[in-house]
Formats: sequence, structure tokens, C-alpha cells
Amino acid sequence: MPTFAAIDIGSNSCRLAIASVQQHRLKTLFEDREVTRLGESVFETGVISPEAMANTIKTLKRFQRSVQAQVVDKVRVVATSAVRDARNSDAFKAWVKSATGWNLEVISGLEEGRLIHLGIVTHEPGAQGRCLLIDLGGGSCEVTISDHGRIQEMVSLPLGAVRLQAEFLRNDPPSKEDVARLRKFIDRELGRAERKLGQPKVSLVIATSGTAAALAEASSALALGLEKKSTRAGIGKKAAKKVAAKRVEILTADTPSVRKIADRLAKLNNAQRAAVAGIGPRRSEIIVGGAQVYAALLERMHLKGYRFSRLGLRDGILAQMLADTDVRTSAHRTMEAERWEGVLEVCRRYGVDPRKVEPERQHAVQLFDQLEAVHQLPTEYRLWIQAAAMMQEVGKYMNHQGHHRHTQYIIANSEIFGFSPAQRAIVAAIARYLGKSRPEAMDRPMRYVPVEEHAHVQSAVVLLRLAEALNQDRATVAVRVRTKVYPKRVVLELIPARGGAELELWSLKKEAGYFREVFRRELLIEVV
Repeated sequence: MPTFAAIDIGSNSCRLAIASVQQHRLKTLFEDREVTRLGESVFETGVISPEAMANTIKTLKRFQRSVQAQVVDKVRVVATSAVRDARNSDAFKAWVKSATGWNLEVISGLEEGRLIHLGIVTHEPGAQGRCLLIDLGGGSCEVTISDHGRIQEMVSLPLGAVRLQAEFLRNDPPSKEDVARLRKFIDRELGRAERKLGQPKVSLVIATSGTAAALAEASSALALGLEKKSTRAGIGKKAAKKVAAKRVEILTADTPSVRKIADRLAKLNNAQRAAVAGIGPRRSEIIVGGAQVYAALLERMHLKGYRFSRLGLRDGILAQMLADTDVRTSAHRTMEAERWEGVLEVCRRYGVDPRKVEPERQHAVQLFDQLEAVHQLPTEYRLWIQAAAMMQEVGKYMNHQGHHRHTQYIIANSEIFGFSPAQRAIVAAIARYLGKSRPEAMDRPMRYVPVEEHAHVQSAVVLLRLAEALNQDRATVAVRVRTKVYPKRVVLELIPARGGAELELWSLKKEAGYFREVFRRELLIEVV
């Protein structure tokens, strides 16, 4: 049973979660967290300060000792808003690599939201229906509409608690002018979210991360105070205790309470905020901006309140790792659906009709499956080749001439749900080399592909070129193909459709030399 570790390097804190796979499910073995304030200097100066880097590296080394003690099979390290925005992020990534040996992956705000969504719909009760997810971290805020485990809409906003504190709240307590500017900025960004999300009709609102927890705890404390008054007014103590116990079990916050707490916190200094029940000394330093965001968001979208979830980005990372290794999990089905919907969205955006490229995708899958003994590609390349087949013509949106180069650029730089930057680079490289050129290690597209994947990309290119050759005349029904694999040769038997198979035969013969170069076997084509 494999064991995974997920490390989330956020703008405010670093988190570690280690879990093992048991009966197709994740069982948490160990968790750790440290507040490092990595984004504090970024939002003020645009760079990560040496002190913040050093503190974070110290924390990562501690995490590494835990990872080694748990004998982890695979580690994924992800950074979010602060590292995305920092001008010296490459230096920080190099330091992480030097100190721990880990490759730091910087993800976009939308990918961050997707992973959080994956973690919540995989583990959170009730999240499989129609719901709204809010994750307000140190640098950004992701708002997602989910319907039966599928992302309907998502927006990432620069409304993180650390970012707002650094940019707007320099005084303690904040001045009225500071708070007014903060609210104006929040309203502007929420207006952008409202234009995309509208007024979501949802049965459940789930909020994650520290700000949501602090406000929910403060809201519960406020409600308990009201319950004490109600008890004195004649409501039985037993009923009050039941309500209190329920609030401890499930943290919730209603919109009026959040607004009341947010307005109160904006008038207090740090020491006074720390004394507020549920806030605490560490959260008090950055709570004002986050509280204003929650109050404004809940009011603007006419939401009654939210339920707090302790799940977060690290849980989504673990769910993704599980999905990548175990096809029998619900997380795998969710991830595959998200990935394919992302591919189709890129096709729609750049004017590619999926129905027209579907025959080529089918041939690519058939060749991948039937020539497995020849290409010996990892299983995930089955999806990478399909994605490249579907998106290979998106570059024509920019220019028909040299469209393969444009295709590579669009795929590599598009936000495609479920695809990491390295995976997008692989898909982009496969789609790039369907013209006259061949992949070379020093080519610009190949520089973004991990070196250990270069040979795999070359094999995938050959398969997709064969699939393309089998679809020369799209005005007629596609030809059918049968494959026969021998120790020194591969035979493709073409079964012509209406109009014959002369173009396909000619195109396939042109690929025989490259096939022999890559796979060390002869490629013979016969029309039957």
C-alpha cells in the first residue's frame, strides 16, 4: 500500500499531510502545520524576504524528517499565491530543491481551487450535491460552484488575508480611511466574481482555511453568549447545552454574525482582537481583511452563512495522488471528468469542433492499446495522446501558417483543469510535432518537458502522427485499421471506407522511416 505526502506552501502557513492507501481510500497518518508568513514581504515589496525563505526552509526540513519517518513513497510540494507573485520565486524554488531534494510546483489560483474542490467532494459529507465552496487563504480567495461533484464555475480573487493586511491595513487599529479603501477594493473584486458566478442558488456553503475557522468559532461563541441570555429568560439549560454541543461538533457561521464580528474587529487593536473568543493571537494579526471579505461575499451573494470544513489544499493533493494511482476510486472518476471537460473547453474557446477530431482521437487510442508492446509508454500517456489529438488544431485560431507552433504555445499556457504545468508541457509537445519537425532535446518546447519524459514524448508523437495519417479525408467515413505485431515489424491493415484509402496509405508510408527510427521495427501498411 503506497504512502503519500502533500505539502502546501501557502502565503500564511505551510501544511503537511501524510496518508496511506487502504482499501482504495486514504487514511491520514500524520499532519503538521507552521505559520511562516511567506507572503507578507511579497505583498509589500514584490519579493520573498530572506527571513521568510529561511523560516520556510526550516519548516520544510522538519517536514522532511516526518516524511522519512513515515517511509513515504511519493511527495508532492505545491506553492500558491505568494510564490506565484514573487519576482524571486525561482531563487526560492532552487533553495527548496537544494535543501530537500523536492521539486516545488507553483500552481495557479484556479488549479488551487480545483484541488481544494477535489479534496472536499471526495471527503466532505453533503458536498456531493449543489454547493458553493469558499477558500480564503493568505494571498487569494477561490470561490467555486459545485454541482454533484463537478465544477460549474470558479473564480480566483486577490483577496487573501495576508495580502489585504499588507496592502491596506498599516495602522493598528485600522483607521476609518484604511477600512473604507479596503471595502472599496473588496467590492470591486466581488463585483468581478458576481459577473461570472451570478447569484448562486445552493443548498450548502462550505468554507475552508484559518479565517473561516476563526470566524465560525467567534460566531459560535457569540451565539453561546446569546444562549446564556435565553436561558436566563426561561429556556431550559438542557436545550442550551444541546445547541452548544452541536456547535462544537460542526462549526458554522451565519451571515449576520459574520458581519457583526467583522465590523467589531475593524475597530479593535491587535491585542483586543486576540482576546476575542475564537480569534487567538496568531490569527488576530491578519483577521480584519479576511473577515470583511467573508461578510461582503455572503451578503452580496445572498447566502445565509457557511459550514466550516477542515479540509483544504493538502487533502486535494492527496486525493489527486490517489486518483493517479488507483482507477477504482471516486476521485479518479472526478479527476478524469474534470480533465476531459478542460480539454473540451479549450477546443470550444479556439473554434475546434470536437466531433471533427473525434475519429483521430479514436485511432490514437486504438493504436496506443494495440501497440502497447511496441511503445511501452506509461498508462497516463493514453490520456495525454487523446488530449493532444483533440487540441492539435487550436493554433489555427491564431494563424493557419505554422499553426503547430501556436498550438504548442496555447496548450502549454492555458489553464486546463487537472493538468499540471509539466503535464501541459508534455501534451503541448506531442501536439507540436505533427508537422515536418521532430522533437529534439534542445528545442524550446522540449525544455519545459522533464528530461526523463523526452523518450516517451517521442514515442507518443509517432503514435499520434499515425492516427493523423489515418484521417486524411474527413469528408468520408474514417478508414478502419487492424494491427499485427511481430518481433521485427508491425503491420497495419487498412479497411477502406467510401472513397478508398489511397491518401491514408500514402501518408502512413511517409511515417514508416520515423517509426523505424523510434521503435526499431519496420512498419508495413496493407490495404485489405
